[in-house]
Amino acid sequence: EEIMNYQESLDWIHSKLKFGIKPGVERVKWLLNELGNPQDKVKGVHVVGTNGKGSTVNYLQNTFTAAGYEVGTFISPFIMDFRERISINGQMISKEDLTLMVNRVKPFVERLPIETPWEAATEFEIITVLMFLYFGEVHPVDIAFIEAGMGGLHDSTNVFTPLAVICTSIGLDHQAYLGETHAAIAQNKAGVMKAGVPLIYATDREDVAEVFEERGQELACPSYRLGRDFGFQDRGVFFDFFYQDKCIKGIRLEMPGQHQKANASLALMTMQLLKEQYPALTKEIILSALSRSRWLGRTEFIRPNLMIDGAHNNESVQVLVDLLRTDYADKDVHILFAAIEGKPVTTMLDMLNQFASLTVTSFDFPKALQLEAYPDPYAKVSSWQDWLEMVSLDEQKLYLVTGSLYFISEIRQSLV
Repeated sequence: EEIMNYQESLDWIHSKLKFGIKPGVERVKWLLNELGNPQDKVKGVHVVGTNGKGSTVNYLQNTFTAAGYEVGTFISPFIMDFRERISINGQMISKEDLTLMVNRVKPFVERLPIETPWEAATEFEIITVLMFLYFGEVHPVDIAFIEAGMGGLHDSTNVFTPLAVICTSIGLDHQAYLGETHAAIAQNKAGVMKAGVPLIYATDREDVAEVFEERGQELACPSYRLGRDFGFQDRGVFFDFFYQDKCIKGIRLEMPGQHQKANASLALMTMQLLKEQYPALTKEIILSALSRSRWLGRTEFIRPNLMIDGAHNNESVQVLVDLLRTDYADKDVHILFAAIEGKPVTTMLDMLNQFASLTVTSFDFPKALQLEAYPDPYAKVSSWQDWLEMVSLDEQKLYLVTGSLYFISEIRQSLV
């Protein structure tokens, strides 16, 4: 076999995008089995949910790293570089390690459709296999926080037994794959639950809670629901976390918004459950790590009055609007928006259309929604660079770029 260099390895992975999204774990299981089942060596936490997965993983990673542990994270999508998807202590995998592993995995990927009844592996499946190989064998970690790609039951990551499962929120996203109702989507996410493994979750919907509780009883999983078994007391800039008779007071987050307090509380509950295995997680470390946790492309200021935020579905747009109305009520907010195909653009724009100005645009990405596909009443600009040129230093104004994370990524790369 020819040995591929880094760029060839990356091109090879991306060439599998044409195989689309395929539910099911049999291909991943076959590949991992051929590689000696490295996933069985991984001590990990499985994170599912519609929104908030990234922030929750980020809080956990920052805290465990600050406590001196070697921490792996698996996230999607990436903001600046593909290698962010597989990181150790917040540092993305090296080009050398990635290239080494791709060369090792490629022959098996090529044998798969020949030697099994299944079709070729997809891009996400291959990345998942690389991740388990990395954290299980090539660069073993003390703990890994693993985000499911989409859904749960049939997600490629659903091939290991975690220390805990976190479900951040259930919203209506990817219905074509996951089901039309909140309960159907919850059913799918509950597919990652394993016998006896604790579930930590947040929802304000009883139909969703019912799905998790029922599945939890079948599998004898202890369940911890935000607001029922643990919670937080909001004190403005600070908040207090409480669980049973334990309380951590005066927690301050770098990231603004109510939803971040909820995400951080899910992370804190998970830490409480893992404390025996990870005794270095002290209160002091937790407080300092949470106050320093930043997250690329989520309510991130890249100029004093220019914020970017990847609000890419109805739920995350609602969260963004709430934030603008509470924390930035005194500013004239000017918004630039672009989405990918298949998103509820009309309702998202409806929600955003209450500030000083709202402009839509398109960007250079295969699935980007074309300019003519946007509803009429909105101002359109054919190149987002033109909109950025009118960004002034006027402190009365807040400029916000939002929509698809792929769009945010493109803007961030050009400005940072």
